[in-house]
Amino acid sequence: MVKTLLPKQDIQETARLLVVEDEYILAINLQESLESLGYVVVDVADTAEFAIQRAEELRPDLVLMDIRLQGEMDGIQAAEQIWNQLQIPVIYVTGHSDKSTVERATLTFPFGYILKPVRDKELYVAIQTALNRYEREQFLSTVLRGMGDSVVVVDNQLQIMYLNPAGEYLTGWTLNEAMNQDVTHVVQFVDELTQQPIQHPIILAIQQDTTIYLNGHTLLVSKTGSTIPVADSAVPLRDQQGVVIGAVLVFRDDTQRRLLEAHEQAVIQAQQMEAQLQEMQRLNDLKDDFLATTSHELRTPLSNIRLAIRLLETVLNQQGFLNIEEFPKASTVTRYLSVLRDQCDQELKLVNDLLDIRSIEANAYSLDPIEIHLQDWLPHITESFQERAIAQQQTLQVNISPNLPELVSDTSGLTRIISELLNNACKYTPANEQIQVIAKLADDPPGDINSGIQIIIRNSGVEISAEQLPRIFDPFYRIPSNDPWKHGGTGLGLALVKKLAEHMKSAISVTSSQKWVTFTLLLPLVLTVDPLPSSKI
Repeated sequence: MVKTLLPKQDIQETARLLVVEDEYILAINLQESLESLGYVVVDVADTAEFAIQRAEELRPDLVLMDIRLQGEMDGIQAAEQIWNQLQIPVIYVTGHSDKSTVERATLTFPFGYILKPVRDKELYVAIQTALNRYEREQFLSTVLRGMGDSVVVVDNQLQIMYLNPAGEYLTGWTLNEAMNQDVTHVVQFVDELTQQPIQHPIILAIQQDTTIYLNGHTLLVSKTGSTIPVADSAVPLRDQQGVVIGAVLVFRDDTQRRLLEAHEQAVIQAQQMEAQLQEMQRLNDLKDDFLATTSHELRTPLSNIRLAIRLLETVLNQQGFLNIEEFPKASTVTRYLSVLRDQCDQELKLVNDLLDIRSIEANAYSLDPIEIHLQDWLPHITESFQERAIAQQQTLQVNISPNLPELVSDTSGLTRIISELLNNACKYTPANEQIQVIAKLADDPPGDINSGIQIIIRNSGVEISAEQLPRIFDPFYRIPSNDPWKHGGTGLGLALVKKLAEHMKSAISVTSSQKWVTFTLLLPLVLTVDPLPSSKI
């Protein structure tokens, strides 16, 4: 060995080296050379087994390894084990340079290969180069190990060369398990929507020589079979000549981002909903103002017109213009006055119904519960409809169970409901058909005095189709007819009945079969009234 002393300032004084050499004289010479260069030789080993032991005990910065050693294990095997287990860099110092030895040594990724005899300057350069390279690699390895993102490096044969701890955690594979495995076996992706495998981004990155990004619906299938939403990209890896020699895949757990995105979306939707509710409230207030204003503006002139019609009828009758014998056109005048009066009454009813519905919706419709004796009250309510039924050749029957208890309810609201249902029955029942009014204890449970009272109004000769029944209580809905003007009305009557019944803590339903239409009103025995909120109506 040729010794050359180097300037003191160029010497790496802190490097601790382990020498592995089975020839004693060469080992001593190498130790002296290293110490003259300023390095610290922590020990000299003459076998591979002893070298591994001392490396584990002393943890040197670098190992100078002879290849041909005494014992069953040679230097290449020892170097591979020291690197894999301890991550200590190794420089081969050997007199053998045949092709097979060099190829075997290369597979262990050594940090240098020096042929004997060794010059001090050559030895110094090799050691410094190895230490600098190791420092850079350790720095890079530290960065990769500390990254929160998973990093997978493959060669151009798609075999895994590196997997950082984050990658180990997400995939469930250790680096030792994954090394030299096909990346498609270790890192598997499926489409979140179809649950089918997707084309691997690393393969696409190598084939297309470009960055490939994971789409927003990618799931990673771990070693245990569990799935994790992931995101990021794969990029091709090139050598100094620009040739693609592999690829790097970077991906991360996308769960938290998705949860944050979902939360932000929910906040936005909540804000939008709040804005919509405010806008609906504003429009509702405008509707209230409109109804409150226009109702007075409409009711006043309509009431005046109605009064004027009555006065006109009185005056014309006094003057004889409504006497057919004295005035031939009296019947025509009478008919037009009747039409005008009916139209005026219908418009007044429309305004009143609209206001009542809005008042109920605003929970501003007042209720005044009192005791009602149905055996006396119900015949009185139906009395005016008896004359109408007789005039239209209909039969109106009232059947009241004798054992009904006193009902505590709002007479005004109940009168409105019963009158509307009877008016509806008289309007649609053909001549020679029946209208029935039945009052009894509720059927469920049978005979239970606390279950409530049913008032049933049914008429024969007509039937409502199954398609029309669900809409019968809709505002402005009228059953289709060949003559839409035959029965008149606005379609608000039954809608008001439905809302008023619910406001009175009651329930109304309708059925139709075998040429009968049946409305059933279920009333609680005692109506409890909630306090009214402040309202514009």
